[in-house]
Amino acid sequence: MEPAGAPPQGCAPAREAEEPPGSPALPAEEPPGEGALPAATGRERGRGCRGAGPQGPPERAARGRGRWAPGRRGGEEGARDGRRPRVTVDSSKAKTSLEALKISLRQLRWREFPFGRRLPCDIYWHGVSFHDNDIFSGQVNKFPGMTEMVRKITLSRAVRTMQDLFPLEYNFYPRSWILPEEFPLFVAEVRMMKDSDPSWKPTFIVKPDGGCQGDGIYLIKDPSDIRLAGSIQSRPAVVQEYICKPLLVDKLKFDIRLYVLLKSLEPLEIYIAKDGLSRFCTEPYQEPTLKNLHQVFMHLTNYSLNIHSGNFIHSDNANTGSKRTFSSILCKLSSRGADVKKLWSDIISLVIKTIIALTPELKVYYQSDIPAGKPGPTCFQILGFDILLLKNLKPMLLEVNANPSMRIEHEQELSPGVFENVPSPVDEEVKVAVIRDTLRLVDPQKKKRKDTQNCKLSNSNFSMASVDILYIDITRRWNSMGIDHKESGMCLQAFVEAFFCLAQKKYKSLPLHEQVASLIDFCEDHLAALDERRLVCGRGLVERRNAVVPCQSDGLPLTPAAHAPLLHRTATSSKFTDYRSHRC
Repeated sequence: MEPAGAPPQGCAPAREAEEPPGSPALPAEEPPGEGALPAATGRERGRGCRGAGPQGPPERAARGRGRWAPGRRGGEEGARDGRRPRVTVDSSKAKTSLEALKISLRQLRWREFPFGRRLPCDIYWHGVSFHDNDIFSGQVNKFPGMTEMVRKITLSRAVRTMQDLFPLEYNFYPRSWILPEEFPLFVAEVRMMKDSDPSWKPTFIVKPDGGCQGDGIYLIKDPSDIRLAGSIQSRPAVVQEYICKPLLVDKLKFDIRLYVLLKSLEPLEIYIAKDGLSRFCTEPYQEPTLKNLHQVFMHLTNYSLNIHSGNFIHSDNANTGSKRTFSSILCKLSSRGADVKKLWSDIISLVIKTIIALTPELKVYYQSDIPAGKPGPTCFQILGFDILLLKNLKPMLLEVNANPSMRIEHEQELSPGVFENVPSPVDEEVKVAVIRDTLRLVDPQKKKRKDTQNCKLSNSNFSMASVDILYIDITRRWNSMGIDHKESGMCLQAFVEAFFCLAQKKYKSLPLHEQVASLIDFCEDHLAALDERRLVCGRGLVERRNAVVPCQSDGLPLTPAAHAPLLHRTATSSKFTDYRSHRC
């Protein structure tokens, strides 16, 4: 084990940049394509250990001068003096994520409205649900229906459907049954498996459908041990085969809370935070027996349970204690020779496939609340993926949380019944960075800047101004002819004429048919490139991301996690054929 506070062997902390006097600690404010997504662009900052997985804990005092930092004045005042007006965020419904959100907004120098605002805001940060507030514009950090979709029963049904179709692709989810409706099937299948293999002595874990923070979870050795009387009838549950051989660190079982940003459904854009939390049990692990079956501090990794254990260790260091950064675990595994590059690739694959399983029903919810063509907000959401690692480093999905805790403090009992909130450095290190980089990725002014970029069609032969003049002249001429067309703008005949004119201007030296064919090829290639960048996918990006992965950095970027072959195909079988040929 590495000394407390020291980076693992081969890892060095990133450099710190200068900061203007009097300004808050602020990471270098670069557009997400450069600063927030070095993994996708290959622009890794700082030095790190090769192949150590995602970036590790950021320097707490990481600072920098923003290259496009907004002015200190807000709204219209900032616009009048030539500075970009600040993004406005309504945090009146933020609830437990409020403190981390406030820190992120101060670092970005965006405007917060903690009590709401009569005028529309750019972003609305809800605490629980899309319906926390009536939103008609801007962006909201929840998708309609997400809470329902990731409940234990709904998630199990969605993943099991994909397991039936693609068993090899979806082998990261434990065998599960839904109670009470599948109780007879559960009994019959367990009996059949025991008859075929008498040495098989399974353990099962029962999870109430609406439970959270470990509430109501218990282990059993036989289907007859399920508490059917009363509670299971009124409170449906999922029963799963318990994973008996997890990876241990310091003889303790742990799980990973990984933060995933679902940025949009159409097109499907997924980002994975390059660091997460590792939550540890507080008693040394032993495989479940009838004697230790009820020792929750040994078998259940839930933070809300283990914090009540006398063995729980609050630590200010990311490498020690009962809650650590995931990057510290990866660096420890890397120092032991583990292939953490493959582990990270497997985790990305697990996340993508899980969201693909949820996407069809999520789109139904989305279109029900925000019908196409009608005014309404756009959505994004941070999800919490709970993942368990097997001894062979295979990741297994435990559950998905629609509202992962973003608290950056914990309660400490000063005297019987008297508590105070104490800052948690590990939580703050990870969660503030996740929220900050999420806000950077959904920055509405970034989209406006993109919308004003010129097309790459122009060259030295003609300018975009001349293209605009050409468009106006041709459109007016054809409209004056009385051509009946339903859409505003150019009719088809006008478009063909304009296309031929552009082809002749751009490719002067070629015959006409080659000019037209060349312009078609140019447009198709350009649109394909735009689509690929929009989906932030492709094997090359993944390989560049994994080429050099620091264990220490000045921020917590979000890694794009979308594979183009999965998202472009219409035939489901083609999706996974392509995915197998492109996976890292």
